[in-house]
Amino acid sequence: MDIQVQNLTKVYGPQTAVDNISFDVKTGEIIGFLGPNGAGKTTTMKILSCYMAPNSGTVKIGGYDIFEQPEEIKKRIGYLPESNPLYYEMPVLEYLAFVAELQGLSKADIPGRMKAIVRMCGLNREKHKKIGELSKGYKQRVGLAQALIHDPEILILDEPTTGLDPNQIVEIRHLIKEIGQEKTVILSTHILPEVEATCDRILIINRGKIVADGSPDALRRAGEGEEMLTVQISGPGMNEVFEALMKLEGISSVDPLEGEHRYQLASKGGLATREAIFRLCVEKGWVLTEMTPIQTRLEDIFRQLTLN
Repeated sequence: MDIQVQNLTKVYGPQTAVDNISFDVKTGEIIGFLGPNGAGKTTTMKILSCYMAPNSGTVKIGGYDIFEQPEEIKKRIGYLPESNPLYYEMPVLEYLAFVAELQGLSKADIPGRMKAIVRMCGLNREKHKKIGELSKGYKQRVGLAQALIHDPEILILDEPTTGLDPNQIVEIRHLIKEIGQEKTVILSTHILPEVEATCDRILIINRGKIVADGSPDALRRAGEGEEMLTVQISGPGMNEVFEALMKLEGISSVDPLEGEHRYQLASKGGLATREAIFRLCVEKGWVLTEMTPIQTRLEDIFRQLTLN
């Protein structure tokens, strides 16, 4: 199910939380909605899930309009808010049956659907416990189960791994990847490794505006103004290495690193620069023991786009 967002704006008093943003999400994509705290991620999620209305703009989900057909949209969306509100005194199975009934499933269909969701979300060992007795990781699994109980076509997850330990984070990531094979997923977070490990595409929002849109690799390529190389050289006449590297065409900086005659080079020459380094070593009788490209990190791109 596709999502089309056009010129979406949401204002709280003097503050513009979402500022005239537009983007599309195709069926089957896992989208990482990335941004610093207060960037507008949660507000956008609430609008998409018909929890609140925008001041202006349009959102269509599977052809349904959020203003004209919100009930149709809600039937097709599973939403896990950041706070993950649960009834702690209810056993897991009782809670899921309750949510299934709220979502309009027939009594005949509820047992089979609950069994499938318990298996999908890895809740079988904990299904008879009260929710309040579960670990944080299993509570998140229950939150995902309630979002999936009515078999929605779109899943919206707001900070689904907040407060989890590293093992729990990995488990939830694997679960989201599995779900993403069948459904459209929008995952809101500010945790960069989570996005890289889980998402097909990234939207970065800052101060209510979309500042980047693309796959992790595409965003890295766009952020690569200079190529960074790590090189290490050995052989005779090592006192000449630094100056010889600085004189190479296309080299903009040479910085010593930890390790003997090891340097970080910035260049705009790409493959030509690497060839020049290799030829220099041959000419001087040096041995090139390391030459490793340093990939631009998503963290660096994020900071460039959001530190303003």
